[in-house]
Amino acid sequence: MYQKEEIKQFLKEKGVEHTWFDHAPVYTIEEMMALGLEKEEDIAKNLFLRDAKGKRHFLVVIREDKRADLKSLGEMIGAGRLSFASEERLEKYLGLKKGSVTPLGILNDENRAVEVIFDEDFRTAGTIGVHPNDNTASVFLAFSDLEKIVREHGNEVRFLSL
Repeated sequence: MYQKEEIKQFLKEKGVEHTWFDHAPVYTIEEMMALGLEKEEDIAKNLFLRDAKGKRHFLVVIREDKRADLKSLGEMIGAGRLSFASEERLEKYLGLKKGSVTPLGILNDENRAVEVIFDEDFRTAGTIGVHPNDNTASVFLAFSDLEKIVREHGNEVRFLSL
């Protein structure tokens, strides 16, 4: 299970350049923004969603200043009605707690069951800020490195204009 220290070690072993910030726990994007770290680069807002039947799960990664329209997103990806997944599902699929949702949680998805959807805006992003599977730290790394980590793990990755 990849937790905060394992993520730090993983990035080091992979040679991924990054900047690490430890901070008080944050649970919302507003609390994250209050830390003032957005001066570093883009901060990701991460949504862990499920379809109506609970068969498909999605990690949607958008810029902190955007809102996701779950109805249109569900239509775009052919999943029908989407809703936020429960804390139990978050723990089961990504090994994460509420407030710690991050694309790096994919490393805990042993069955590669979670589909990752990145906002098209990130294709041209330089650096992105995400939690290292714990909401008491933030790590900033090249978006291309983050995408590579997710793809190499084997999860489906898509880009959509959100």
